[in-house]
Amino acid sequence: MAHAYIVDAVRSPTGKRKGGLADVHGADLGAHVLQTLVARNGIPDNEYDDVIFGCVDTIGPLAGDIARTAWLAAGLSDEVPGTTVDRQCGSSQQAVHFAAQAIMAGVNDVVIAGGVQTMTQIPISSAMLAAQPMGFSDPFSGSEGWVKRYGNVPVSQFNSAQMIADKWGLSREQMEAFALESHNRALAAIAQGRFDREIAPLNGVAMDETPRQTTMAKMSELQVLQEGGSITAAVSSQTCDASSAMLIVSEAALKRYNLTPRARIAHMSVRAADPIWMLTAPIPATAYALKRAGMSLADIDLVEINEAFASVPMAWLAETGYDHARTNVNGGAIALGHPLGATGTKLMTTLLHELERTGGRYGLQTMCEGGGQANVTIIERL
Repeated sequence: MAHAYIVDAVRSPTGKRKGGLADVHGADLGAHVLQTLVARNGIPDNEYDDVIFGCVDTIGPLAGDIARTAWLAAGLSDEVPGTTVDRQCGSSQQAVHFAAQAIMAGVNDVVIAGGVQTMTQIPISSAMLAAQPMGFSDPFSGSEGWVKRYGNVPVSQFNSAQMIADKWGLSREQMEAFALESHNRALAAIAQGRFDREIAPLNGVAMDETPRQTTMAKMSELQVLQEGGSITAAVSSQTCDASSAMLIVSEAALKRYNLTPRARIAHMSVRAADPIWMLTAPIPATAYALKRAGMSLADIDLVEINEAFASVPMAWLAETGYDHARTNVNGGAIALGHPLGATGTKLMTTLLHELERTGGRYGLQTMCEGGGQANVTIIERL
């Protein structure tokens, strides 16, 4: 079977909300990682087959097929197409899957998969706000089929995060302790220079702006997001601005351009669960992926699971029994931000570099996604 290889991976720093990347146009933010990959890998820019970018809420400066726009804003060849993917929070992880599938099918040889999100300029609720003048209150409004199947139960990530906390018996204090650990791990990673190789500085920002020096006492002062609940902003992922991208090629391209592969896409799959629960899908998706790959979690050296809310990875850890010490070892989205469409390749970039730093062989990545979905990717360091 043909293989898809990761040759390079890069990300921008994560700009905090209204931070150092707040005024960067989405096309320029995406162009930054594209320019970086093209400049340092020696492949003529007109010989790339495709650019696949993840992005959510593609309105305003993110509209108009941002993958293609970012490539052109980077000053690269007119001949190369681009397409934009929306699998909600897993959009750029899905971009990796599409790129790898095209290469494994023999359709393409050189593809960039990545993503971009400017959450300062386009907050997470912007798409619904933009739809209101047209008479739409939410994506499910007016669907007879949806209401017949699911009733009028709110479709809310905040509601789902709380449902998970309640079902798995996760207290506010336990989630805050998890969040504190995320910040501490991220701050330690920055101090030790673990992110230096994967970040391409931009606009005067050289390192992630989002990790905080915080305490349990400070977190305990925050108000809950739902009355009677335990979810607060402290245990939630941070909105931010970022881009990320990976160069994925075929074996023929490795030889043609004298490239050295850093990893192989060992497995990729996506599964779904109840859309009202929304954020639980990484649990069955992980079991499905391991079965399809003929592997167990004992084979996995490191895991990256997106910290949309602390309850999501905590439930995953409880159900799988995997070691928290090998999960999100450099912190997660609670500390490092969740730039929606860019998060998939952002996490995979970090996973690749950490496997290289520690000498691990296999890394697994998964994340919860709108609609109750979850991608799973297993990469093998070479």
